[in-house]
Amino acid sequence: MSAFLRDAANKSMALTKKPVNGMKDILPEEMAIRNYVIQLIRETYAGFGFSSIDTPIVEHIENLLSKQGGENEKLIFKVLKRGEKLDLSKPTTEEAVTDCGLRYDLTLPLSRYYSNHSNELPSPFKALQIGNVFRADRPQRGRYRQFTQCDIDILGDPGYLAEIELILATTTVLGKLDFHNFTIRINDRQILKAMAAKAGFAEADYDKVFIILDKMDKIGWDGVRAELEEAYSKELADAYLSQFSTEETEGLTENDLAIMNEVGSTLPVIINTVDAVKTADFKVKFDPTLVRGMSYYTGPIFEISMDEFGGSVGGGGRYDEMIGKFTGQSTPAVGFSIGFERIIMLLMERGMRVPGANEKTAFLVEKNMDPEKLADIFREAVAMRAEGRTVDISLMKKNKKFQKQQLTDTGYTEIREFFNR
Repeated sequence: MSAFLRDAANKSMALTKKPVNGMKDILPEEMAIRNYVIQLIRETYAGFGFSSIDTPIVEHIENLLSKQGGENEKLIFKVLKRGEKLDLSKPTTEEAVTDCGLRYDLTLPLSRYYSNHSNELPSPFKALQIGNVFRADRPQRGRYRQFTQCDIDILGDPGYLAEIELILATTTVLGKLDFHNFTIRINDRQILKAMAAKAGFAEADYDKVFIILDKMDKIGWDGVRAELEEAYSKELADAYLSQFSTEETEGLTENDLAIMNEVGSTLPVIINTVDAVKTADFKVKFDPTLVRGMSYYTGPIFEISMDEFGGSVGGGGRYDEMIGKFTGQSTPAVGFSIGFERIIMLLMERGMRVPGANEKTAFLVEKNMDPEKLADIFREAVAMRAEGRTVDISLMKKNKKFQKQQLTDTGYTEIREFFNR
């Protein structure tokens, strides 16, 4: 074989060491913070009565494409059929060769889970689910194609107590992680629909109107007005936008309360109760421009805005109709998802160290150590570990200074050296 062909063959066999675009490897320092935050979340939410569950990362394709996930349904990683079910010998369609896909969130799998196990679960059921989800999205700061979601949901409670519990539980976690002065923005899908109806939009146009309104943070009032006028008319745009206040206000205005009373919204009770009993440093603010992208929301919706990130770090809302798509029976449901990846990113940028971590000691052992001395070293390590300390035993390297610096950088506060002499 010529040198050219040999080099070409070697190149074709080379493996790629970087992860797939939009996904990432997690180094030990970040993993320690992730584990700490997950443990804190589990302990905090358990105190509110939430029970941990888990669901498969793979879902039936018909569930994922049931027109409940909004734009996320365009971002599904689909899985090919296997074995005899997969026939690629003739022209076919994507739908014909796929039968499942990777979940794009945890809400749809939870709804399937509850519909399958409701007879075995209490009512209302308070669920905590932490797991990876997948979206074929464009990667950017704080946004990945594989990421961890952390959801709490209350199923079977039709009233506002569930919303209050979800907001208090989520903000308690953020308070324990030393986040301050963030905002819980809250709205109601019924309010959105009432304002669109009052302006004169047809019900069939609501989703399109809300998609335009949802761009408020990116294109501002003028941009929203221009898109509404282009899609409909200046008269409809004026009638719709005149119902919104463009000024920052503290608390609920008379116009806010009038809109809420019109649709029987429970937002005043939710806002006032949360504000009265909260333990973290945040504001609850009614925001009639808040939309949330998922089409399955039916009532109150909420989002966490944090200046430190410059956007949303979590959100959720009520989705009373989703479980009924599986069972044929309406079941009230509401959930709140904390933006786990973005929270971890902010903690990493702060230079966070895991509080209360075990004291870490490193033993550096000279090569060819006497067996009896080596046994004594391991006995000492066993005794220290039994006391709750972290002990690492490694061979001493030639570049000992660099080795010790690496250990220090990874949190080892004591480094001991062992020699034969």
